[in-house]
Amino acid sequence: MTDTPHEMTADAYIARLGERGIEYVFANAGTDFAPIVESLSRNAGKDQKVPRFVTVPHENVAMAMAHGYYRTCGKPAAVMVHVTVGTANAVCGLMNAARDNIPVLLAAGRTPLTETGSIASRNRSIHWGQEAFDQGGMVREFVKWDYELRAGQPVGAVVDRALDIAMSEPRGPVYLTLPREVLAAEATHVRRDTVRPMGVANPEPARRSIEDAAHMIAKAQFPLIVTSSIGRDPAAITELAKLAEEFAIPVVQTEARDYNMPSDHPMNLGFEAPAWIAKADLVIVLECVVPWIPKSGGPRRDAKIINISSDPLLARYPFKEIEADLLVAGDPCAALRGLRECLSGLAGAKNGASASRRQTAAAAREETKARRKALIEKVKDQNPIHLAYLAHCINQVKAENAIIVSELGVPQAALELTQPRSFMGGLLSGGLGFGLGAALGAKLAAPEREVITTVGDGSYMFGNPLPYHYVGRSENLSTLTIIANNLMWGAVRQSTLDVYPDGRAAKANIMPLTELRPAPDYEKVVETCGGRGEKVTSAADLLPALERSLDAVRSGTPATLNVMTQAR
Repeated sequence: MTDTPHEMTADAYIARLGERGIEYVFANAGTDFAPIVESLSRNAGKDQKVPRFVTVPHENVAMAMAHGYYRTCGKPAAVMVHVTVGTANAVCGLMNAARDNIPVLLAAGRTPLTETGSIASRNRSIHWGQEAFDQGGMVREFVKWDYELRAGQPVGAVVDRALDIAMSEPRGPVYLTLPREVLAAEATHVRRDTVRPMGVANPEPARRSIEDAAHMIAKAQFPLIVTSSIGRDPAAITELAKLAEEFAIPVVQTEARDYNMPSDHPMNLGFEAPAWIAKADLVIVLECVVPWIPKSGGPRRDAKIINISSDPLLARYPFKEIEADLLVAGDPCAALRGLRECLSGLAGAKNGASASRRQTAAAAREETKARRKALIEKVKDQNPIHLAYLAHCINQVKAENAIIVSELGVPQAALELTQPRSFMGGLLSGGLGFGLGAALGAKLAAPEREVITTVGDGSYMFGNPLPYHYVGRSENLSTLTIIANNLMWGAVRQSTLDVYPDGRAAKANIMPLTELRPAPDYEKVVETCGGRGEKVTSAADLLPALERSLDAVRSGTPATLNVMTQAR
């Protein structure tokens, strides 16, 4: 007869993740994972709610998967990496999560604390080399909370605290280090086994603030809503659409990171914000960190400004001048609902100015539609392929509820979108490599939806394509990857032209540090993982190639299109 092994802290850690609703842990293991591996093996097949551990052989992809997963289904995932070195690889993804308010529990092993005295004490030379004086210091700038689990502590309580902080507004990542000896030791349990919804509910804005905002809107001749990410909450999309329609408030999106409003909504003015902001006598900044670039313009001097956000002061940004006459803090969805209720009771909220705004919006939408049509007609035969034509062709072949990820890929302005959580755009943090892993996370969260990720050629390389395609194959996550290949770092080139429009670099035949030539055969990388790859050099071949690729994806085979595109 053998002794029943004690319940390890690793067992309790994994169990608590499952009890709190964590369904996936995207993991890249190391020597610190021994108790985790033992626990997974020991408890395999048991009737126990535990998360599924997915092997992701690069931390950047793992972080992006957690990011895309949350953006698609609204539920957090966990990532687990190897001590300091794995944390270092995850930092770029951590920056992206921090600036995009993504709740991720990033857990990292900690090199064994002891040289002797435990079965998990140091037994390899790297266990000295990988120790840091302050491992959490590597990430403290970009997490809401960090902690190292101590011996004798109830790991369930630590997990609860991590997830509650991550899921409280403004949401964001947290970091937990797990020493190997502590994971291997006997578990200590929480005093009270309480499982509740994660995080603190976002409070409704103060009623007085909503009433003040409603009066300002009612008095305005041309109020304007500016947003970039209100669509993070699908319910807020509905509330925004109702408010804008009922009271004729135009909506413009600037650097939109989410699907925020149906493309066909009558008050949707699109994505060219500066001219509309300059016209408005009241600007309502709604979940938007950078509504305008001060150096390039902004609202009129006599315009009033309302800022509505879970965090209107942007407390985790080192510096941002908050131009606002009224700050409204709290749940933005509740704010929109409250504004509609208040405006309904105000005399004059629906006046002659609202009729004029409807006419202005209708005319602007028709003009935008005509410009888009003229542009497509102009560029449809051009080679290399224009990004607007690439988006036009995607519109023709994608499913209505397809999820589009764009990291320096196709512009949202050229896409036809009508479904919540159907778009993930470029991130404010600018940490490249997000687009590939995010597509896998989206597909994992919504296997019934098509996922199309469009990335620049540089973004594709940053995204760790081989681990990306590996996970797509191993987890049966069939996505379409479109590489908008312009053979350069377009953002670097454009920023140089912005600063030195008449400089020597602008006149050079080859601008230094911007060329990505000779280009690899990107389409062949997916083939090493059983996928379908194709290169497109002619606009005439684009639509058929998209159809072939989506046919493959719909049958379960990941596909990559390497599309030769024009410079932006």
